[in-house]
Amino acid sequence: MSETEVPPETRHSSYRPADRVRGPIVTHPFPLGPARPPAGPARTPAHSAQRCEGTGACALACPTQAIDVKGKGRGSSFRLDLGRCVFCRACVEVCPTGALQARPDFELAVTDLRDLIVMHGSPRGSVAPSVPERMRAETQERVRRLFGGSLALREVDAGSCNGCEVEVSALAWPNYDLERLGIHLVASPRHADGLLVTGPVTVNMRLALEKTFRATPEPKLVIAVGACGISGGPFRGSPEVLGGVASVLPVDVWVPGCPPRPEALLYGIWLALGRVEQRLRRGELPDGERTAPARKA
Repeated sequence: MSETEVPPETRHSSYRPADRVRGPIVTHPFPLGPARPPAGPARTPAHSAQRCEGTGACALACPTQAIDVKGKGRGSSFRLDLGRCVFCRACVEVCPTGALQARPDFELAVTDLRDLIVMHGSPRGSVAPSVPERMRAETQERVRRLFGGSLALREVDAGSCNGCEVEVSALAWPNYDLERLGIHLVASPRHADGLLVTGPVTVNMRLALEKTFRATPEPKLVIAVGACGISGGPFRGSPEVLGGVASVLPVDVWVPGCPPRPEALLYGIWLALGRVEQRLRRGELPDGERTAPARKA
């Protein structure tokens, strides 16, 4: 290597090789601290009933039929299922009145599928049944008592495109450092406290998923990840898929996204543990800027 190819710092007599790996802290502070602004454009659709004129352009543009508009004009109804949404922004781009805007929200994980439904006006259509509040509170308290110190998760790909797997893998990188929170991704379901399942559950993966669930010791958690894991996503209706994790296993927490950001996954895992409050209620997020997650004592 010539003199010109040697980095300038290596020419200094006090230079040490270890200095090259030292630098500012890169680990994301969330969920112990404020979330950093997301990279790239905002992707979460938010609907304003005051601006909506019921043109139906958003429903026609949606690739997964996540949006349903009934009627025309100001008297129309609007329904958005975030469990089917792939966060592609197509609805935002075609909305002629700006009723649909993209927000950088990611704390969208829920314990009740009804909370993923955004409804304005007098919409039609069925909504998933709700778990009784007292039963949910008792379950969360039991989970906090059993898994409050640490949690071991087995990730299962039930036929995904691998987009969610990339985000799950990112949790182990220094940027997010999942293990600093006492949460570990393990290689065997027999060592796990729960499953992190991605994909629409293909017919060929059903038996493998059921066996993995049975091999996981009781008590256990199941977290369904992404639009595919919740509803089948763009593969919904295909004869080769079963349409989401809940078609095979009991699900404790749903994390929407396509794919969900690592911060969204962290929030969903902590929600499953009962360490944070659920923010999304009946499709609505509280107004105001968030500085840090609302952690439970």
